[in-house]
Amino acid sequence: MTAKLHWHTQGQGSDLVLIHGWGMNGAVWQQILPQLAEHCRVHVVDLPGYGHSHALLAEQIEEMTDMVLASAPEQATWLGWSLGGLVAKQAALRAPERVSRLVTVASSPRFSARETWRGIKPDVLADFRRQLDDDFHTTVERFMALQAMGSPTARQDIKRLKEAVLSRPAPNPQALANGLKILAEVDLRDQLADLQQPWLRLYGRLDGLVPAKVARDLDTLAPQSQREIFASASHAPFISHPEAFLEVLTDFLFANH
Repeated sequence: MTAKLHWHTQGQGSDLVLIHGWGMNGAVWQQILPQLAEHCRVHVVDLPGYGHSHALLAEQIEEMTDMVLASAPEQATWLGWSLGGLVAKQAALRAPERVSRLVTVASSPRFSARETWRGIKPDVLADFRRQLDDDFHTTVERFMALQAMGSPTARQDIKRLKEAVLSRPAPNPQALANGLKILAEVDLRDQLADLQQPWLRLYGRLDGLVPAKVARDLDTLAPQSQREIFASASHAPFISHPEAFLEVLTDFLFANH
C-alpha cells in the first residue's frame, strides 16, 4: 500500500502511540497532548477512513492494525481508546516486540453484549449501521451523546468530541460501517492470556458502552493486567477528567523507570 496513514508527532522521550475510537480522529487527544508531550514522544494516528486518513480503508481489525503497525515507531507504549483499544490489543498480540506497554481506555475485548457478557446490545449496533445509510452525521452525533451519557460534564464532553471531529475531514461512511461491524463481531477474550506486556486498563464507572462489570470480568480473564475505574467518568475519561487520567497514566508509564 503506497498511501500512508496520517500521523502527528510531538514531544521528546519514550514513544507513545495514541489511537482514537469509532467516528472520531486523532484530534480527540488535543486536551491532554501538551502534558503528555512533556514526558513522551507522542505519535497520534488517524485510523483508516478517519480525519486526514479519510481516503484509506480497512475492513478487518487485523488489516487496520497492520496499517498502523506499518508506520508506527519501532517500539512504543500503545494507548487505545474504545475501538482503538481493540487495535492496541491486536498490535500487542500480532507484534509483541513492538508494543512495550499496553493501555486501553473504555475498551473491551468484545464490545457486543452476549449471554452473560455485558456490552452494547447487538440491536443498538444494528440500528447504528442502518442509520448510517440515511444520515451518518446524525449517527455519529448520537454515538457522541452515548459516550458522554452519565458524565457530570456531558454537555461539555460532547462539545469537545464534536470540535475534534469537525477540526479534520469527516469520517468516510464506509469506514464507519466497517468500524461498527468490527465492534459487533470482534471477540479477543480468548487471546488475552497471551498478552505479556504490562497492561493498564482504564474505565469510567458511568460508561454505558463498556460497563464497569467488564472491568471486573477482565480481572479474571487478564490477571496480569491492572485496572483503574474513574468513579464519576463515562466513556471518555481523558476528556471529562484529564488531570486524574494523566496522573494514573504517567504513574503507570514511569513506575519502573
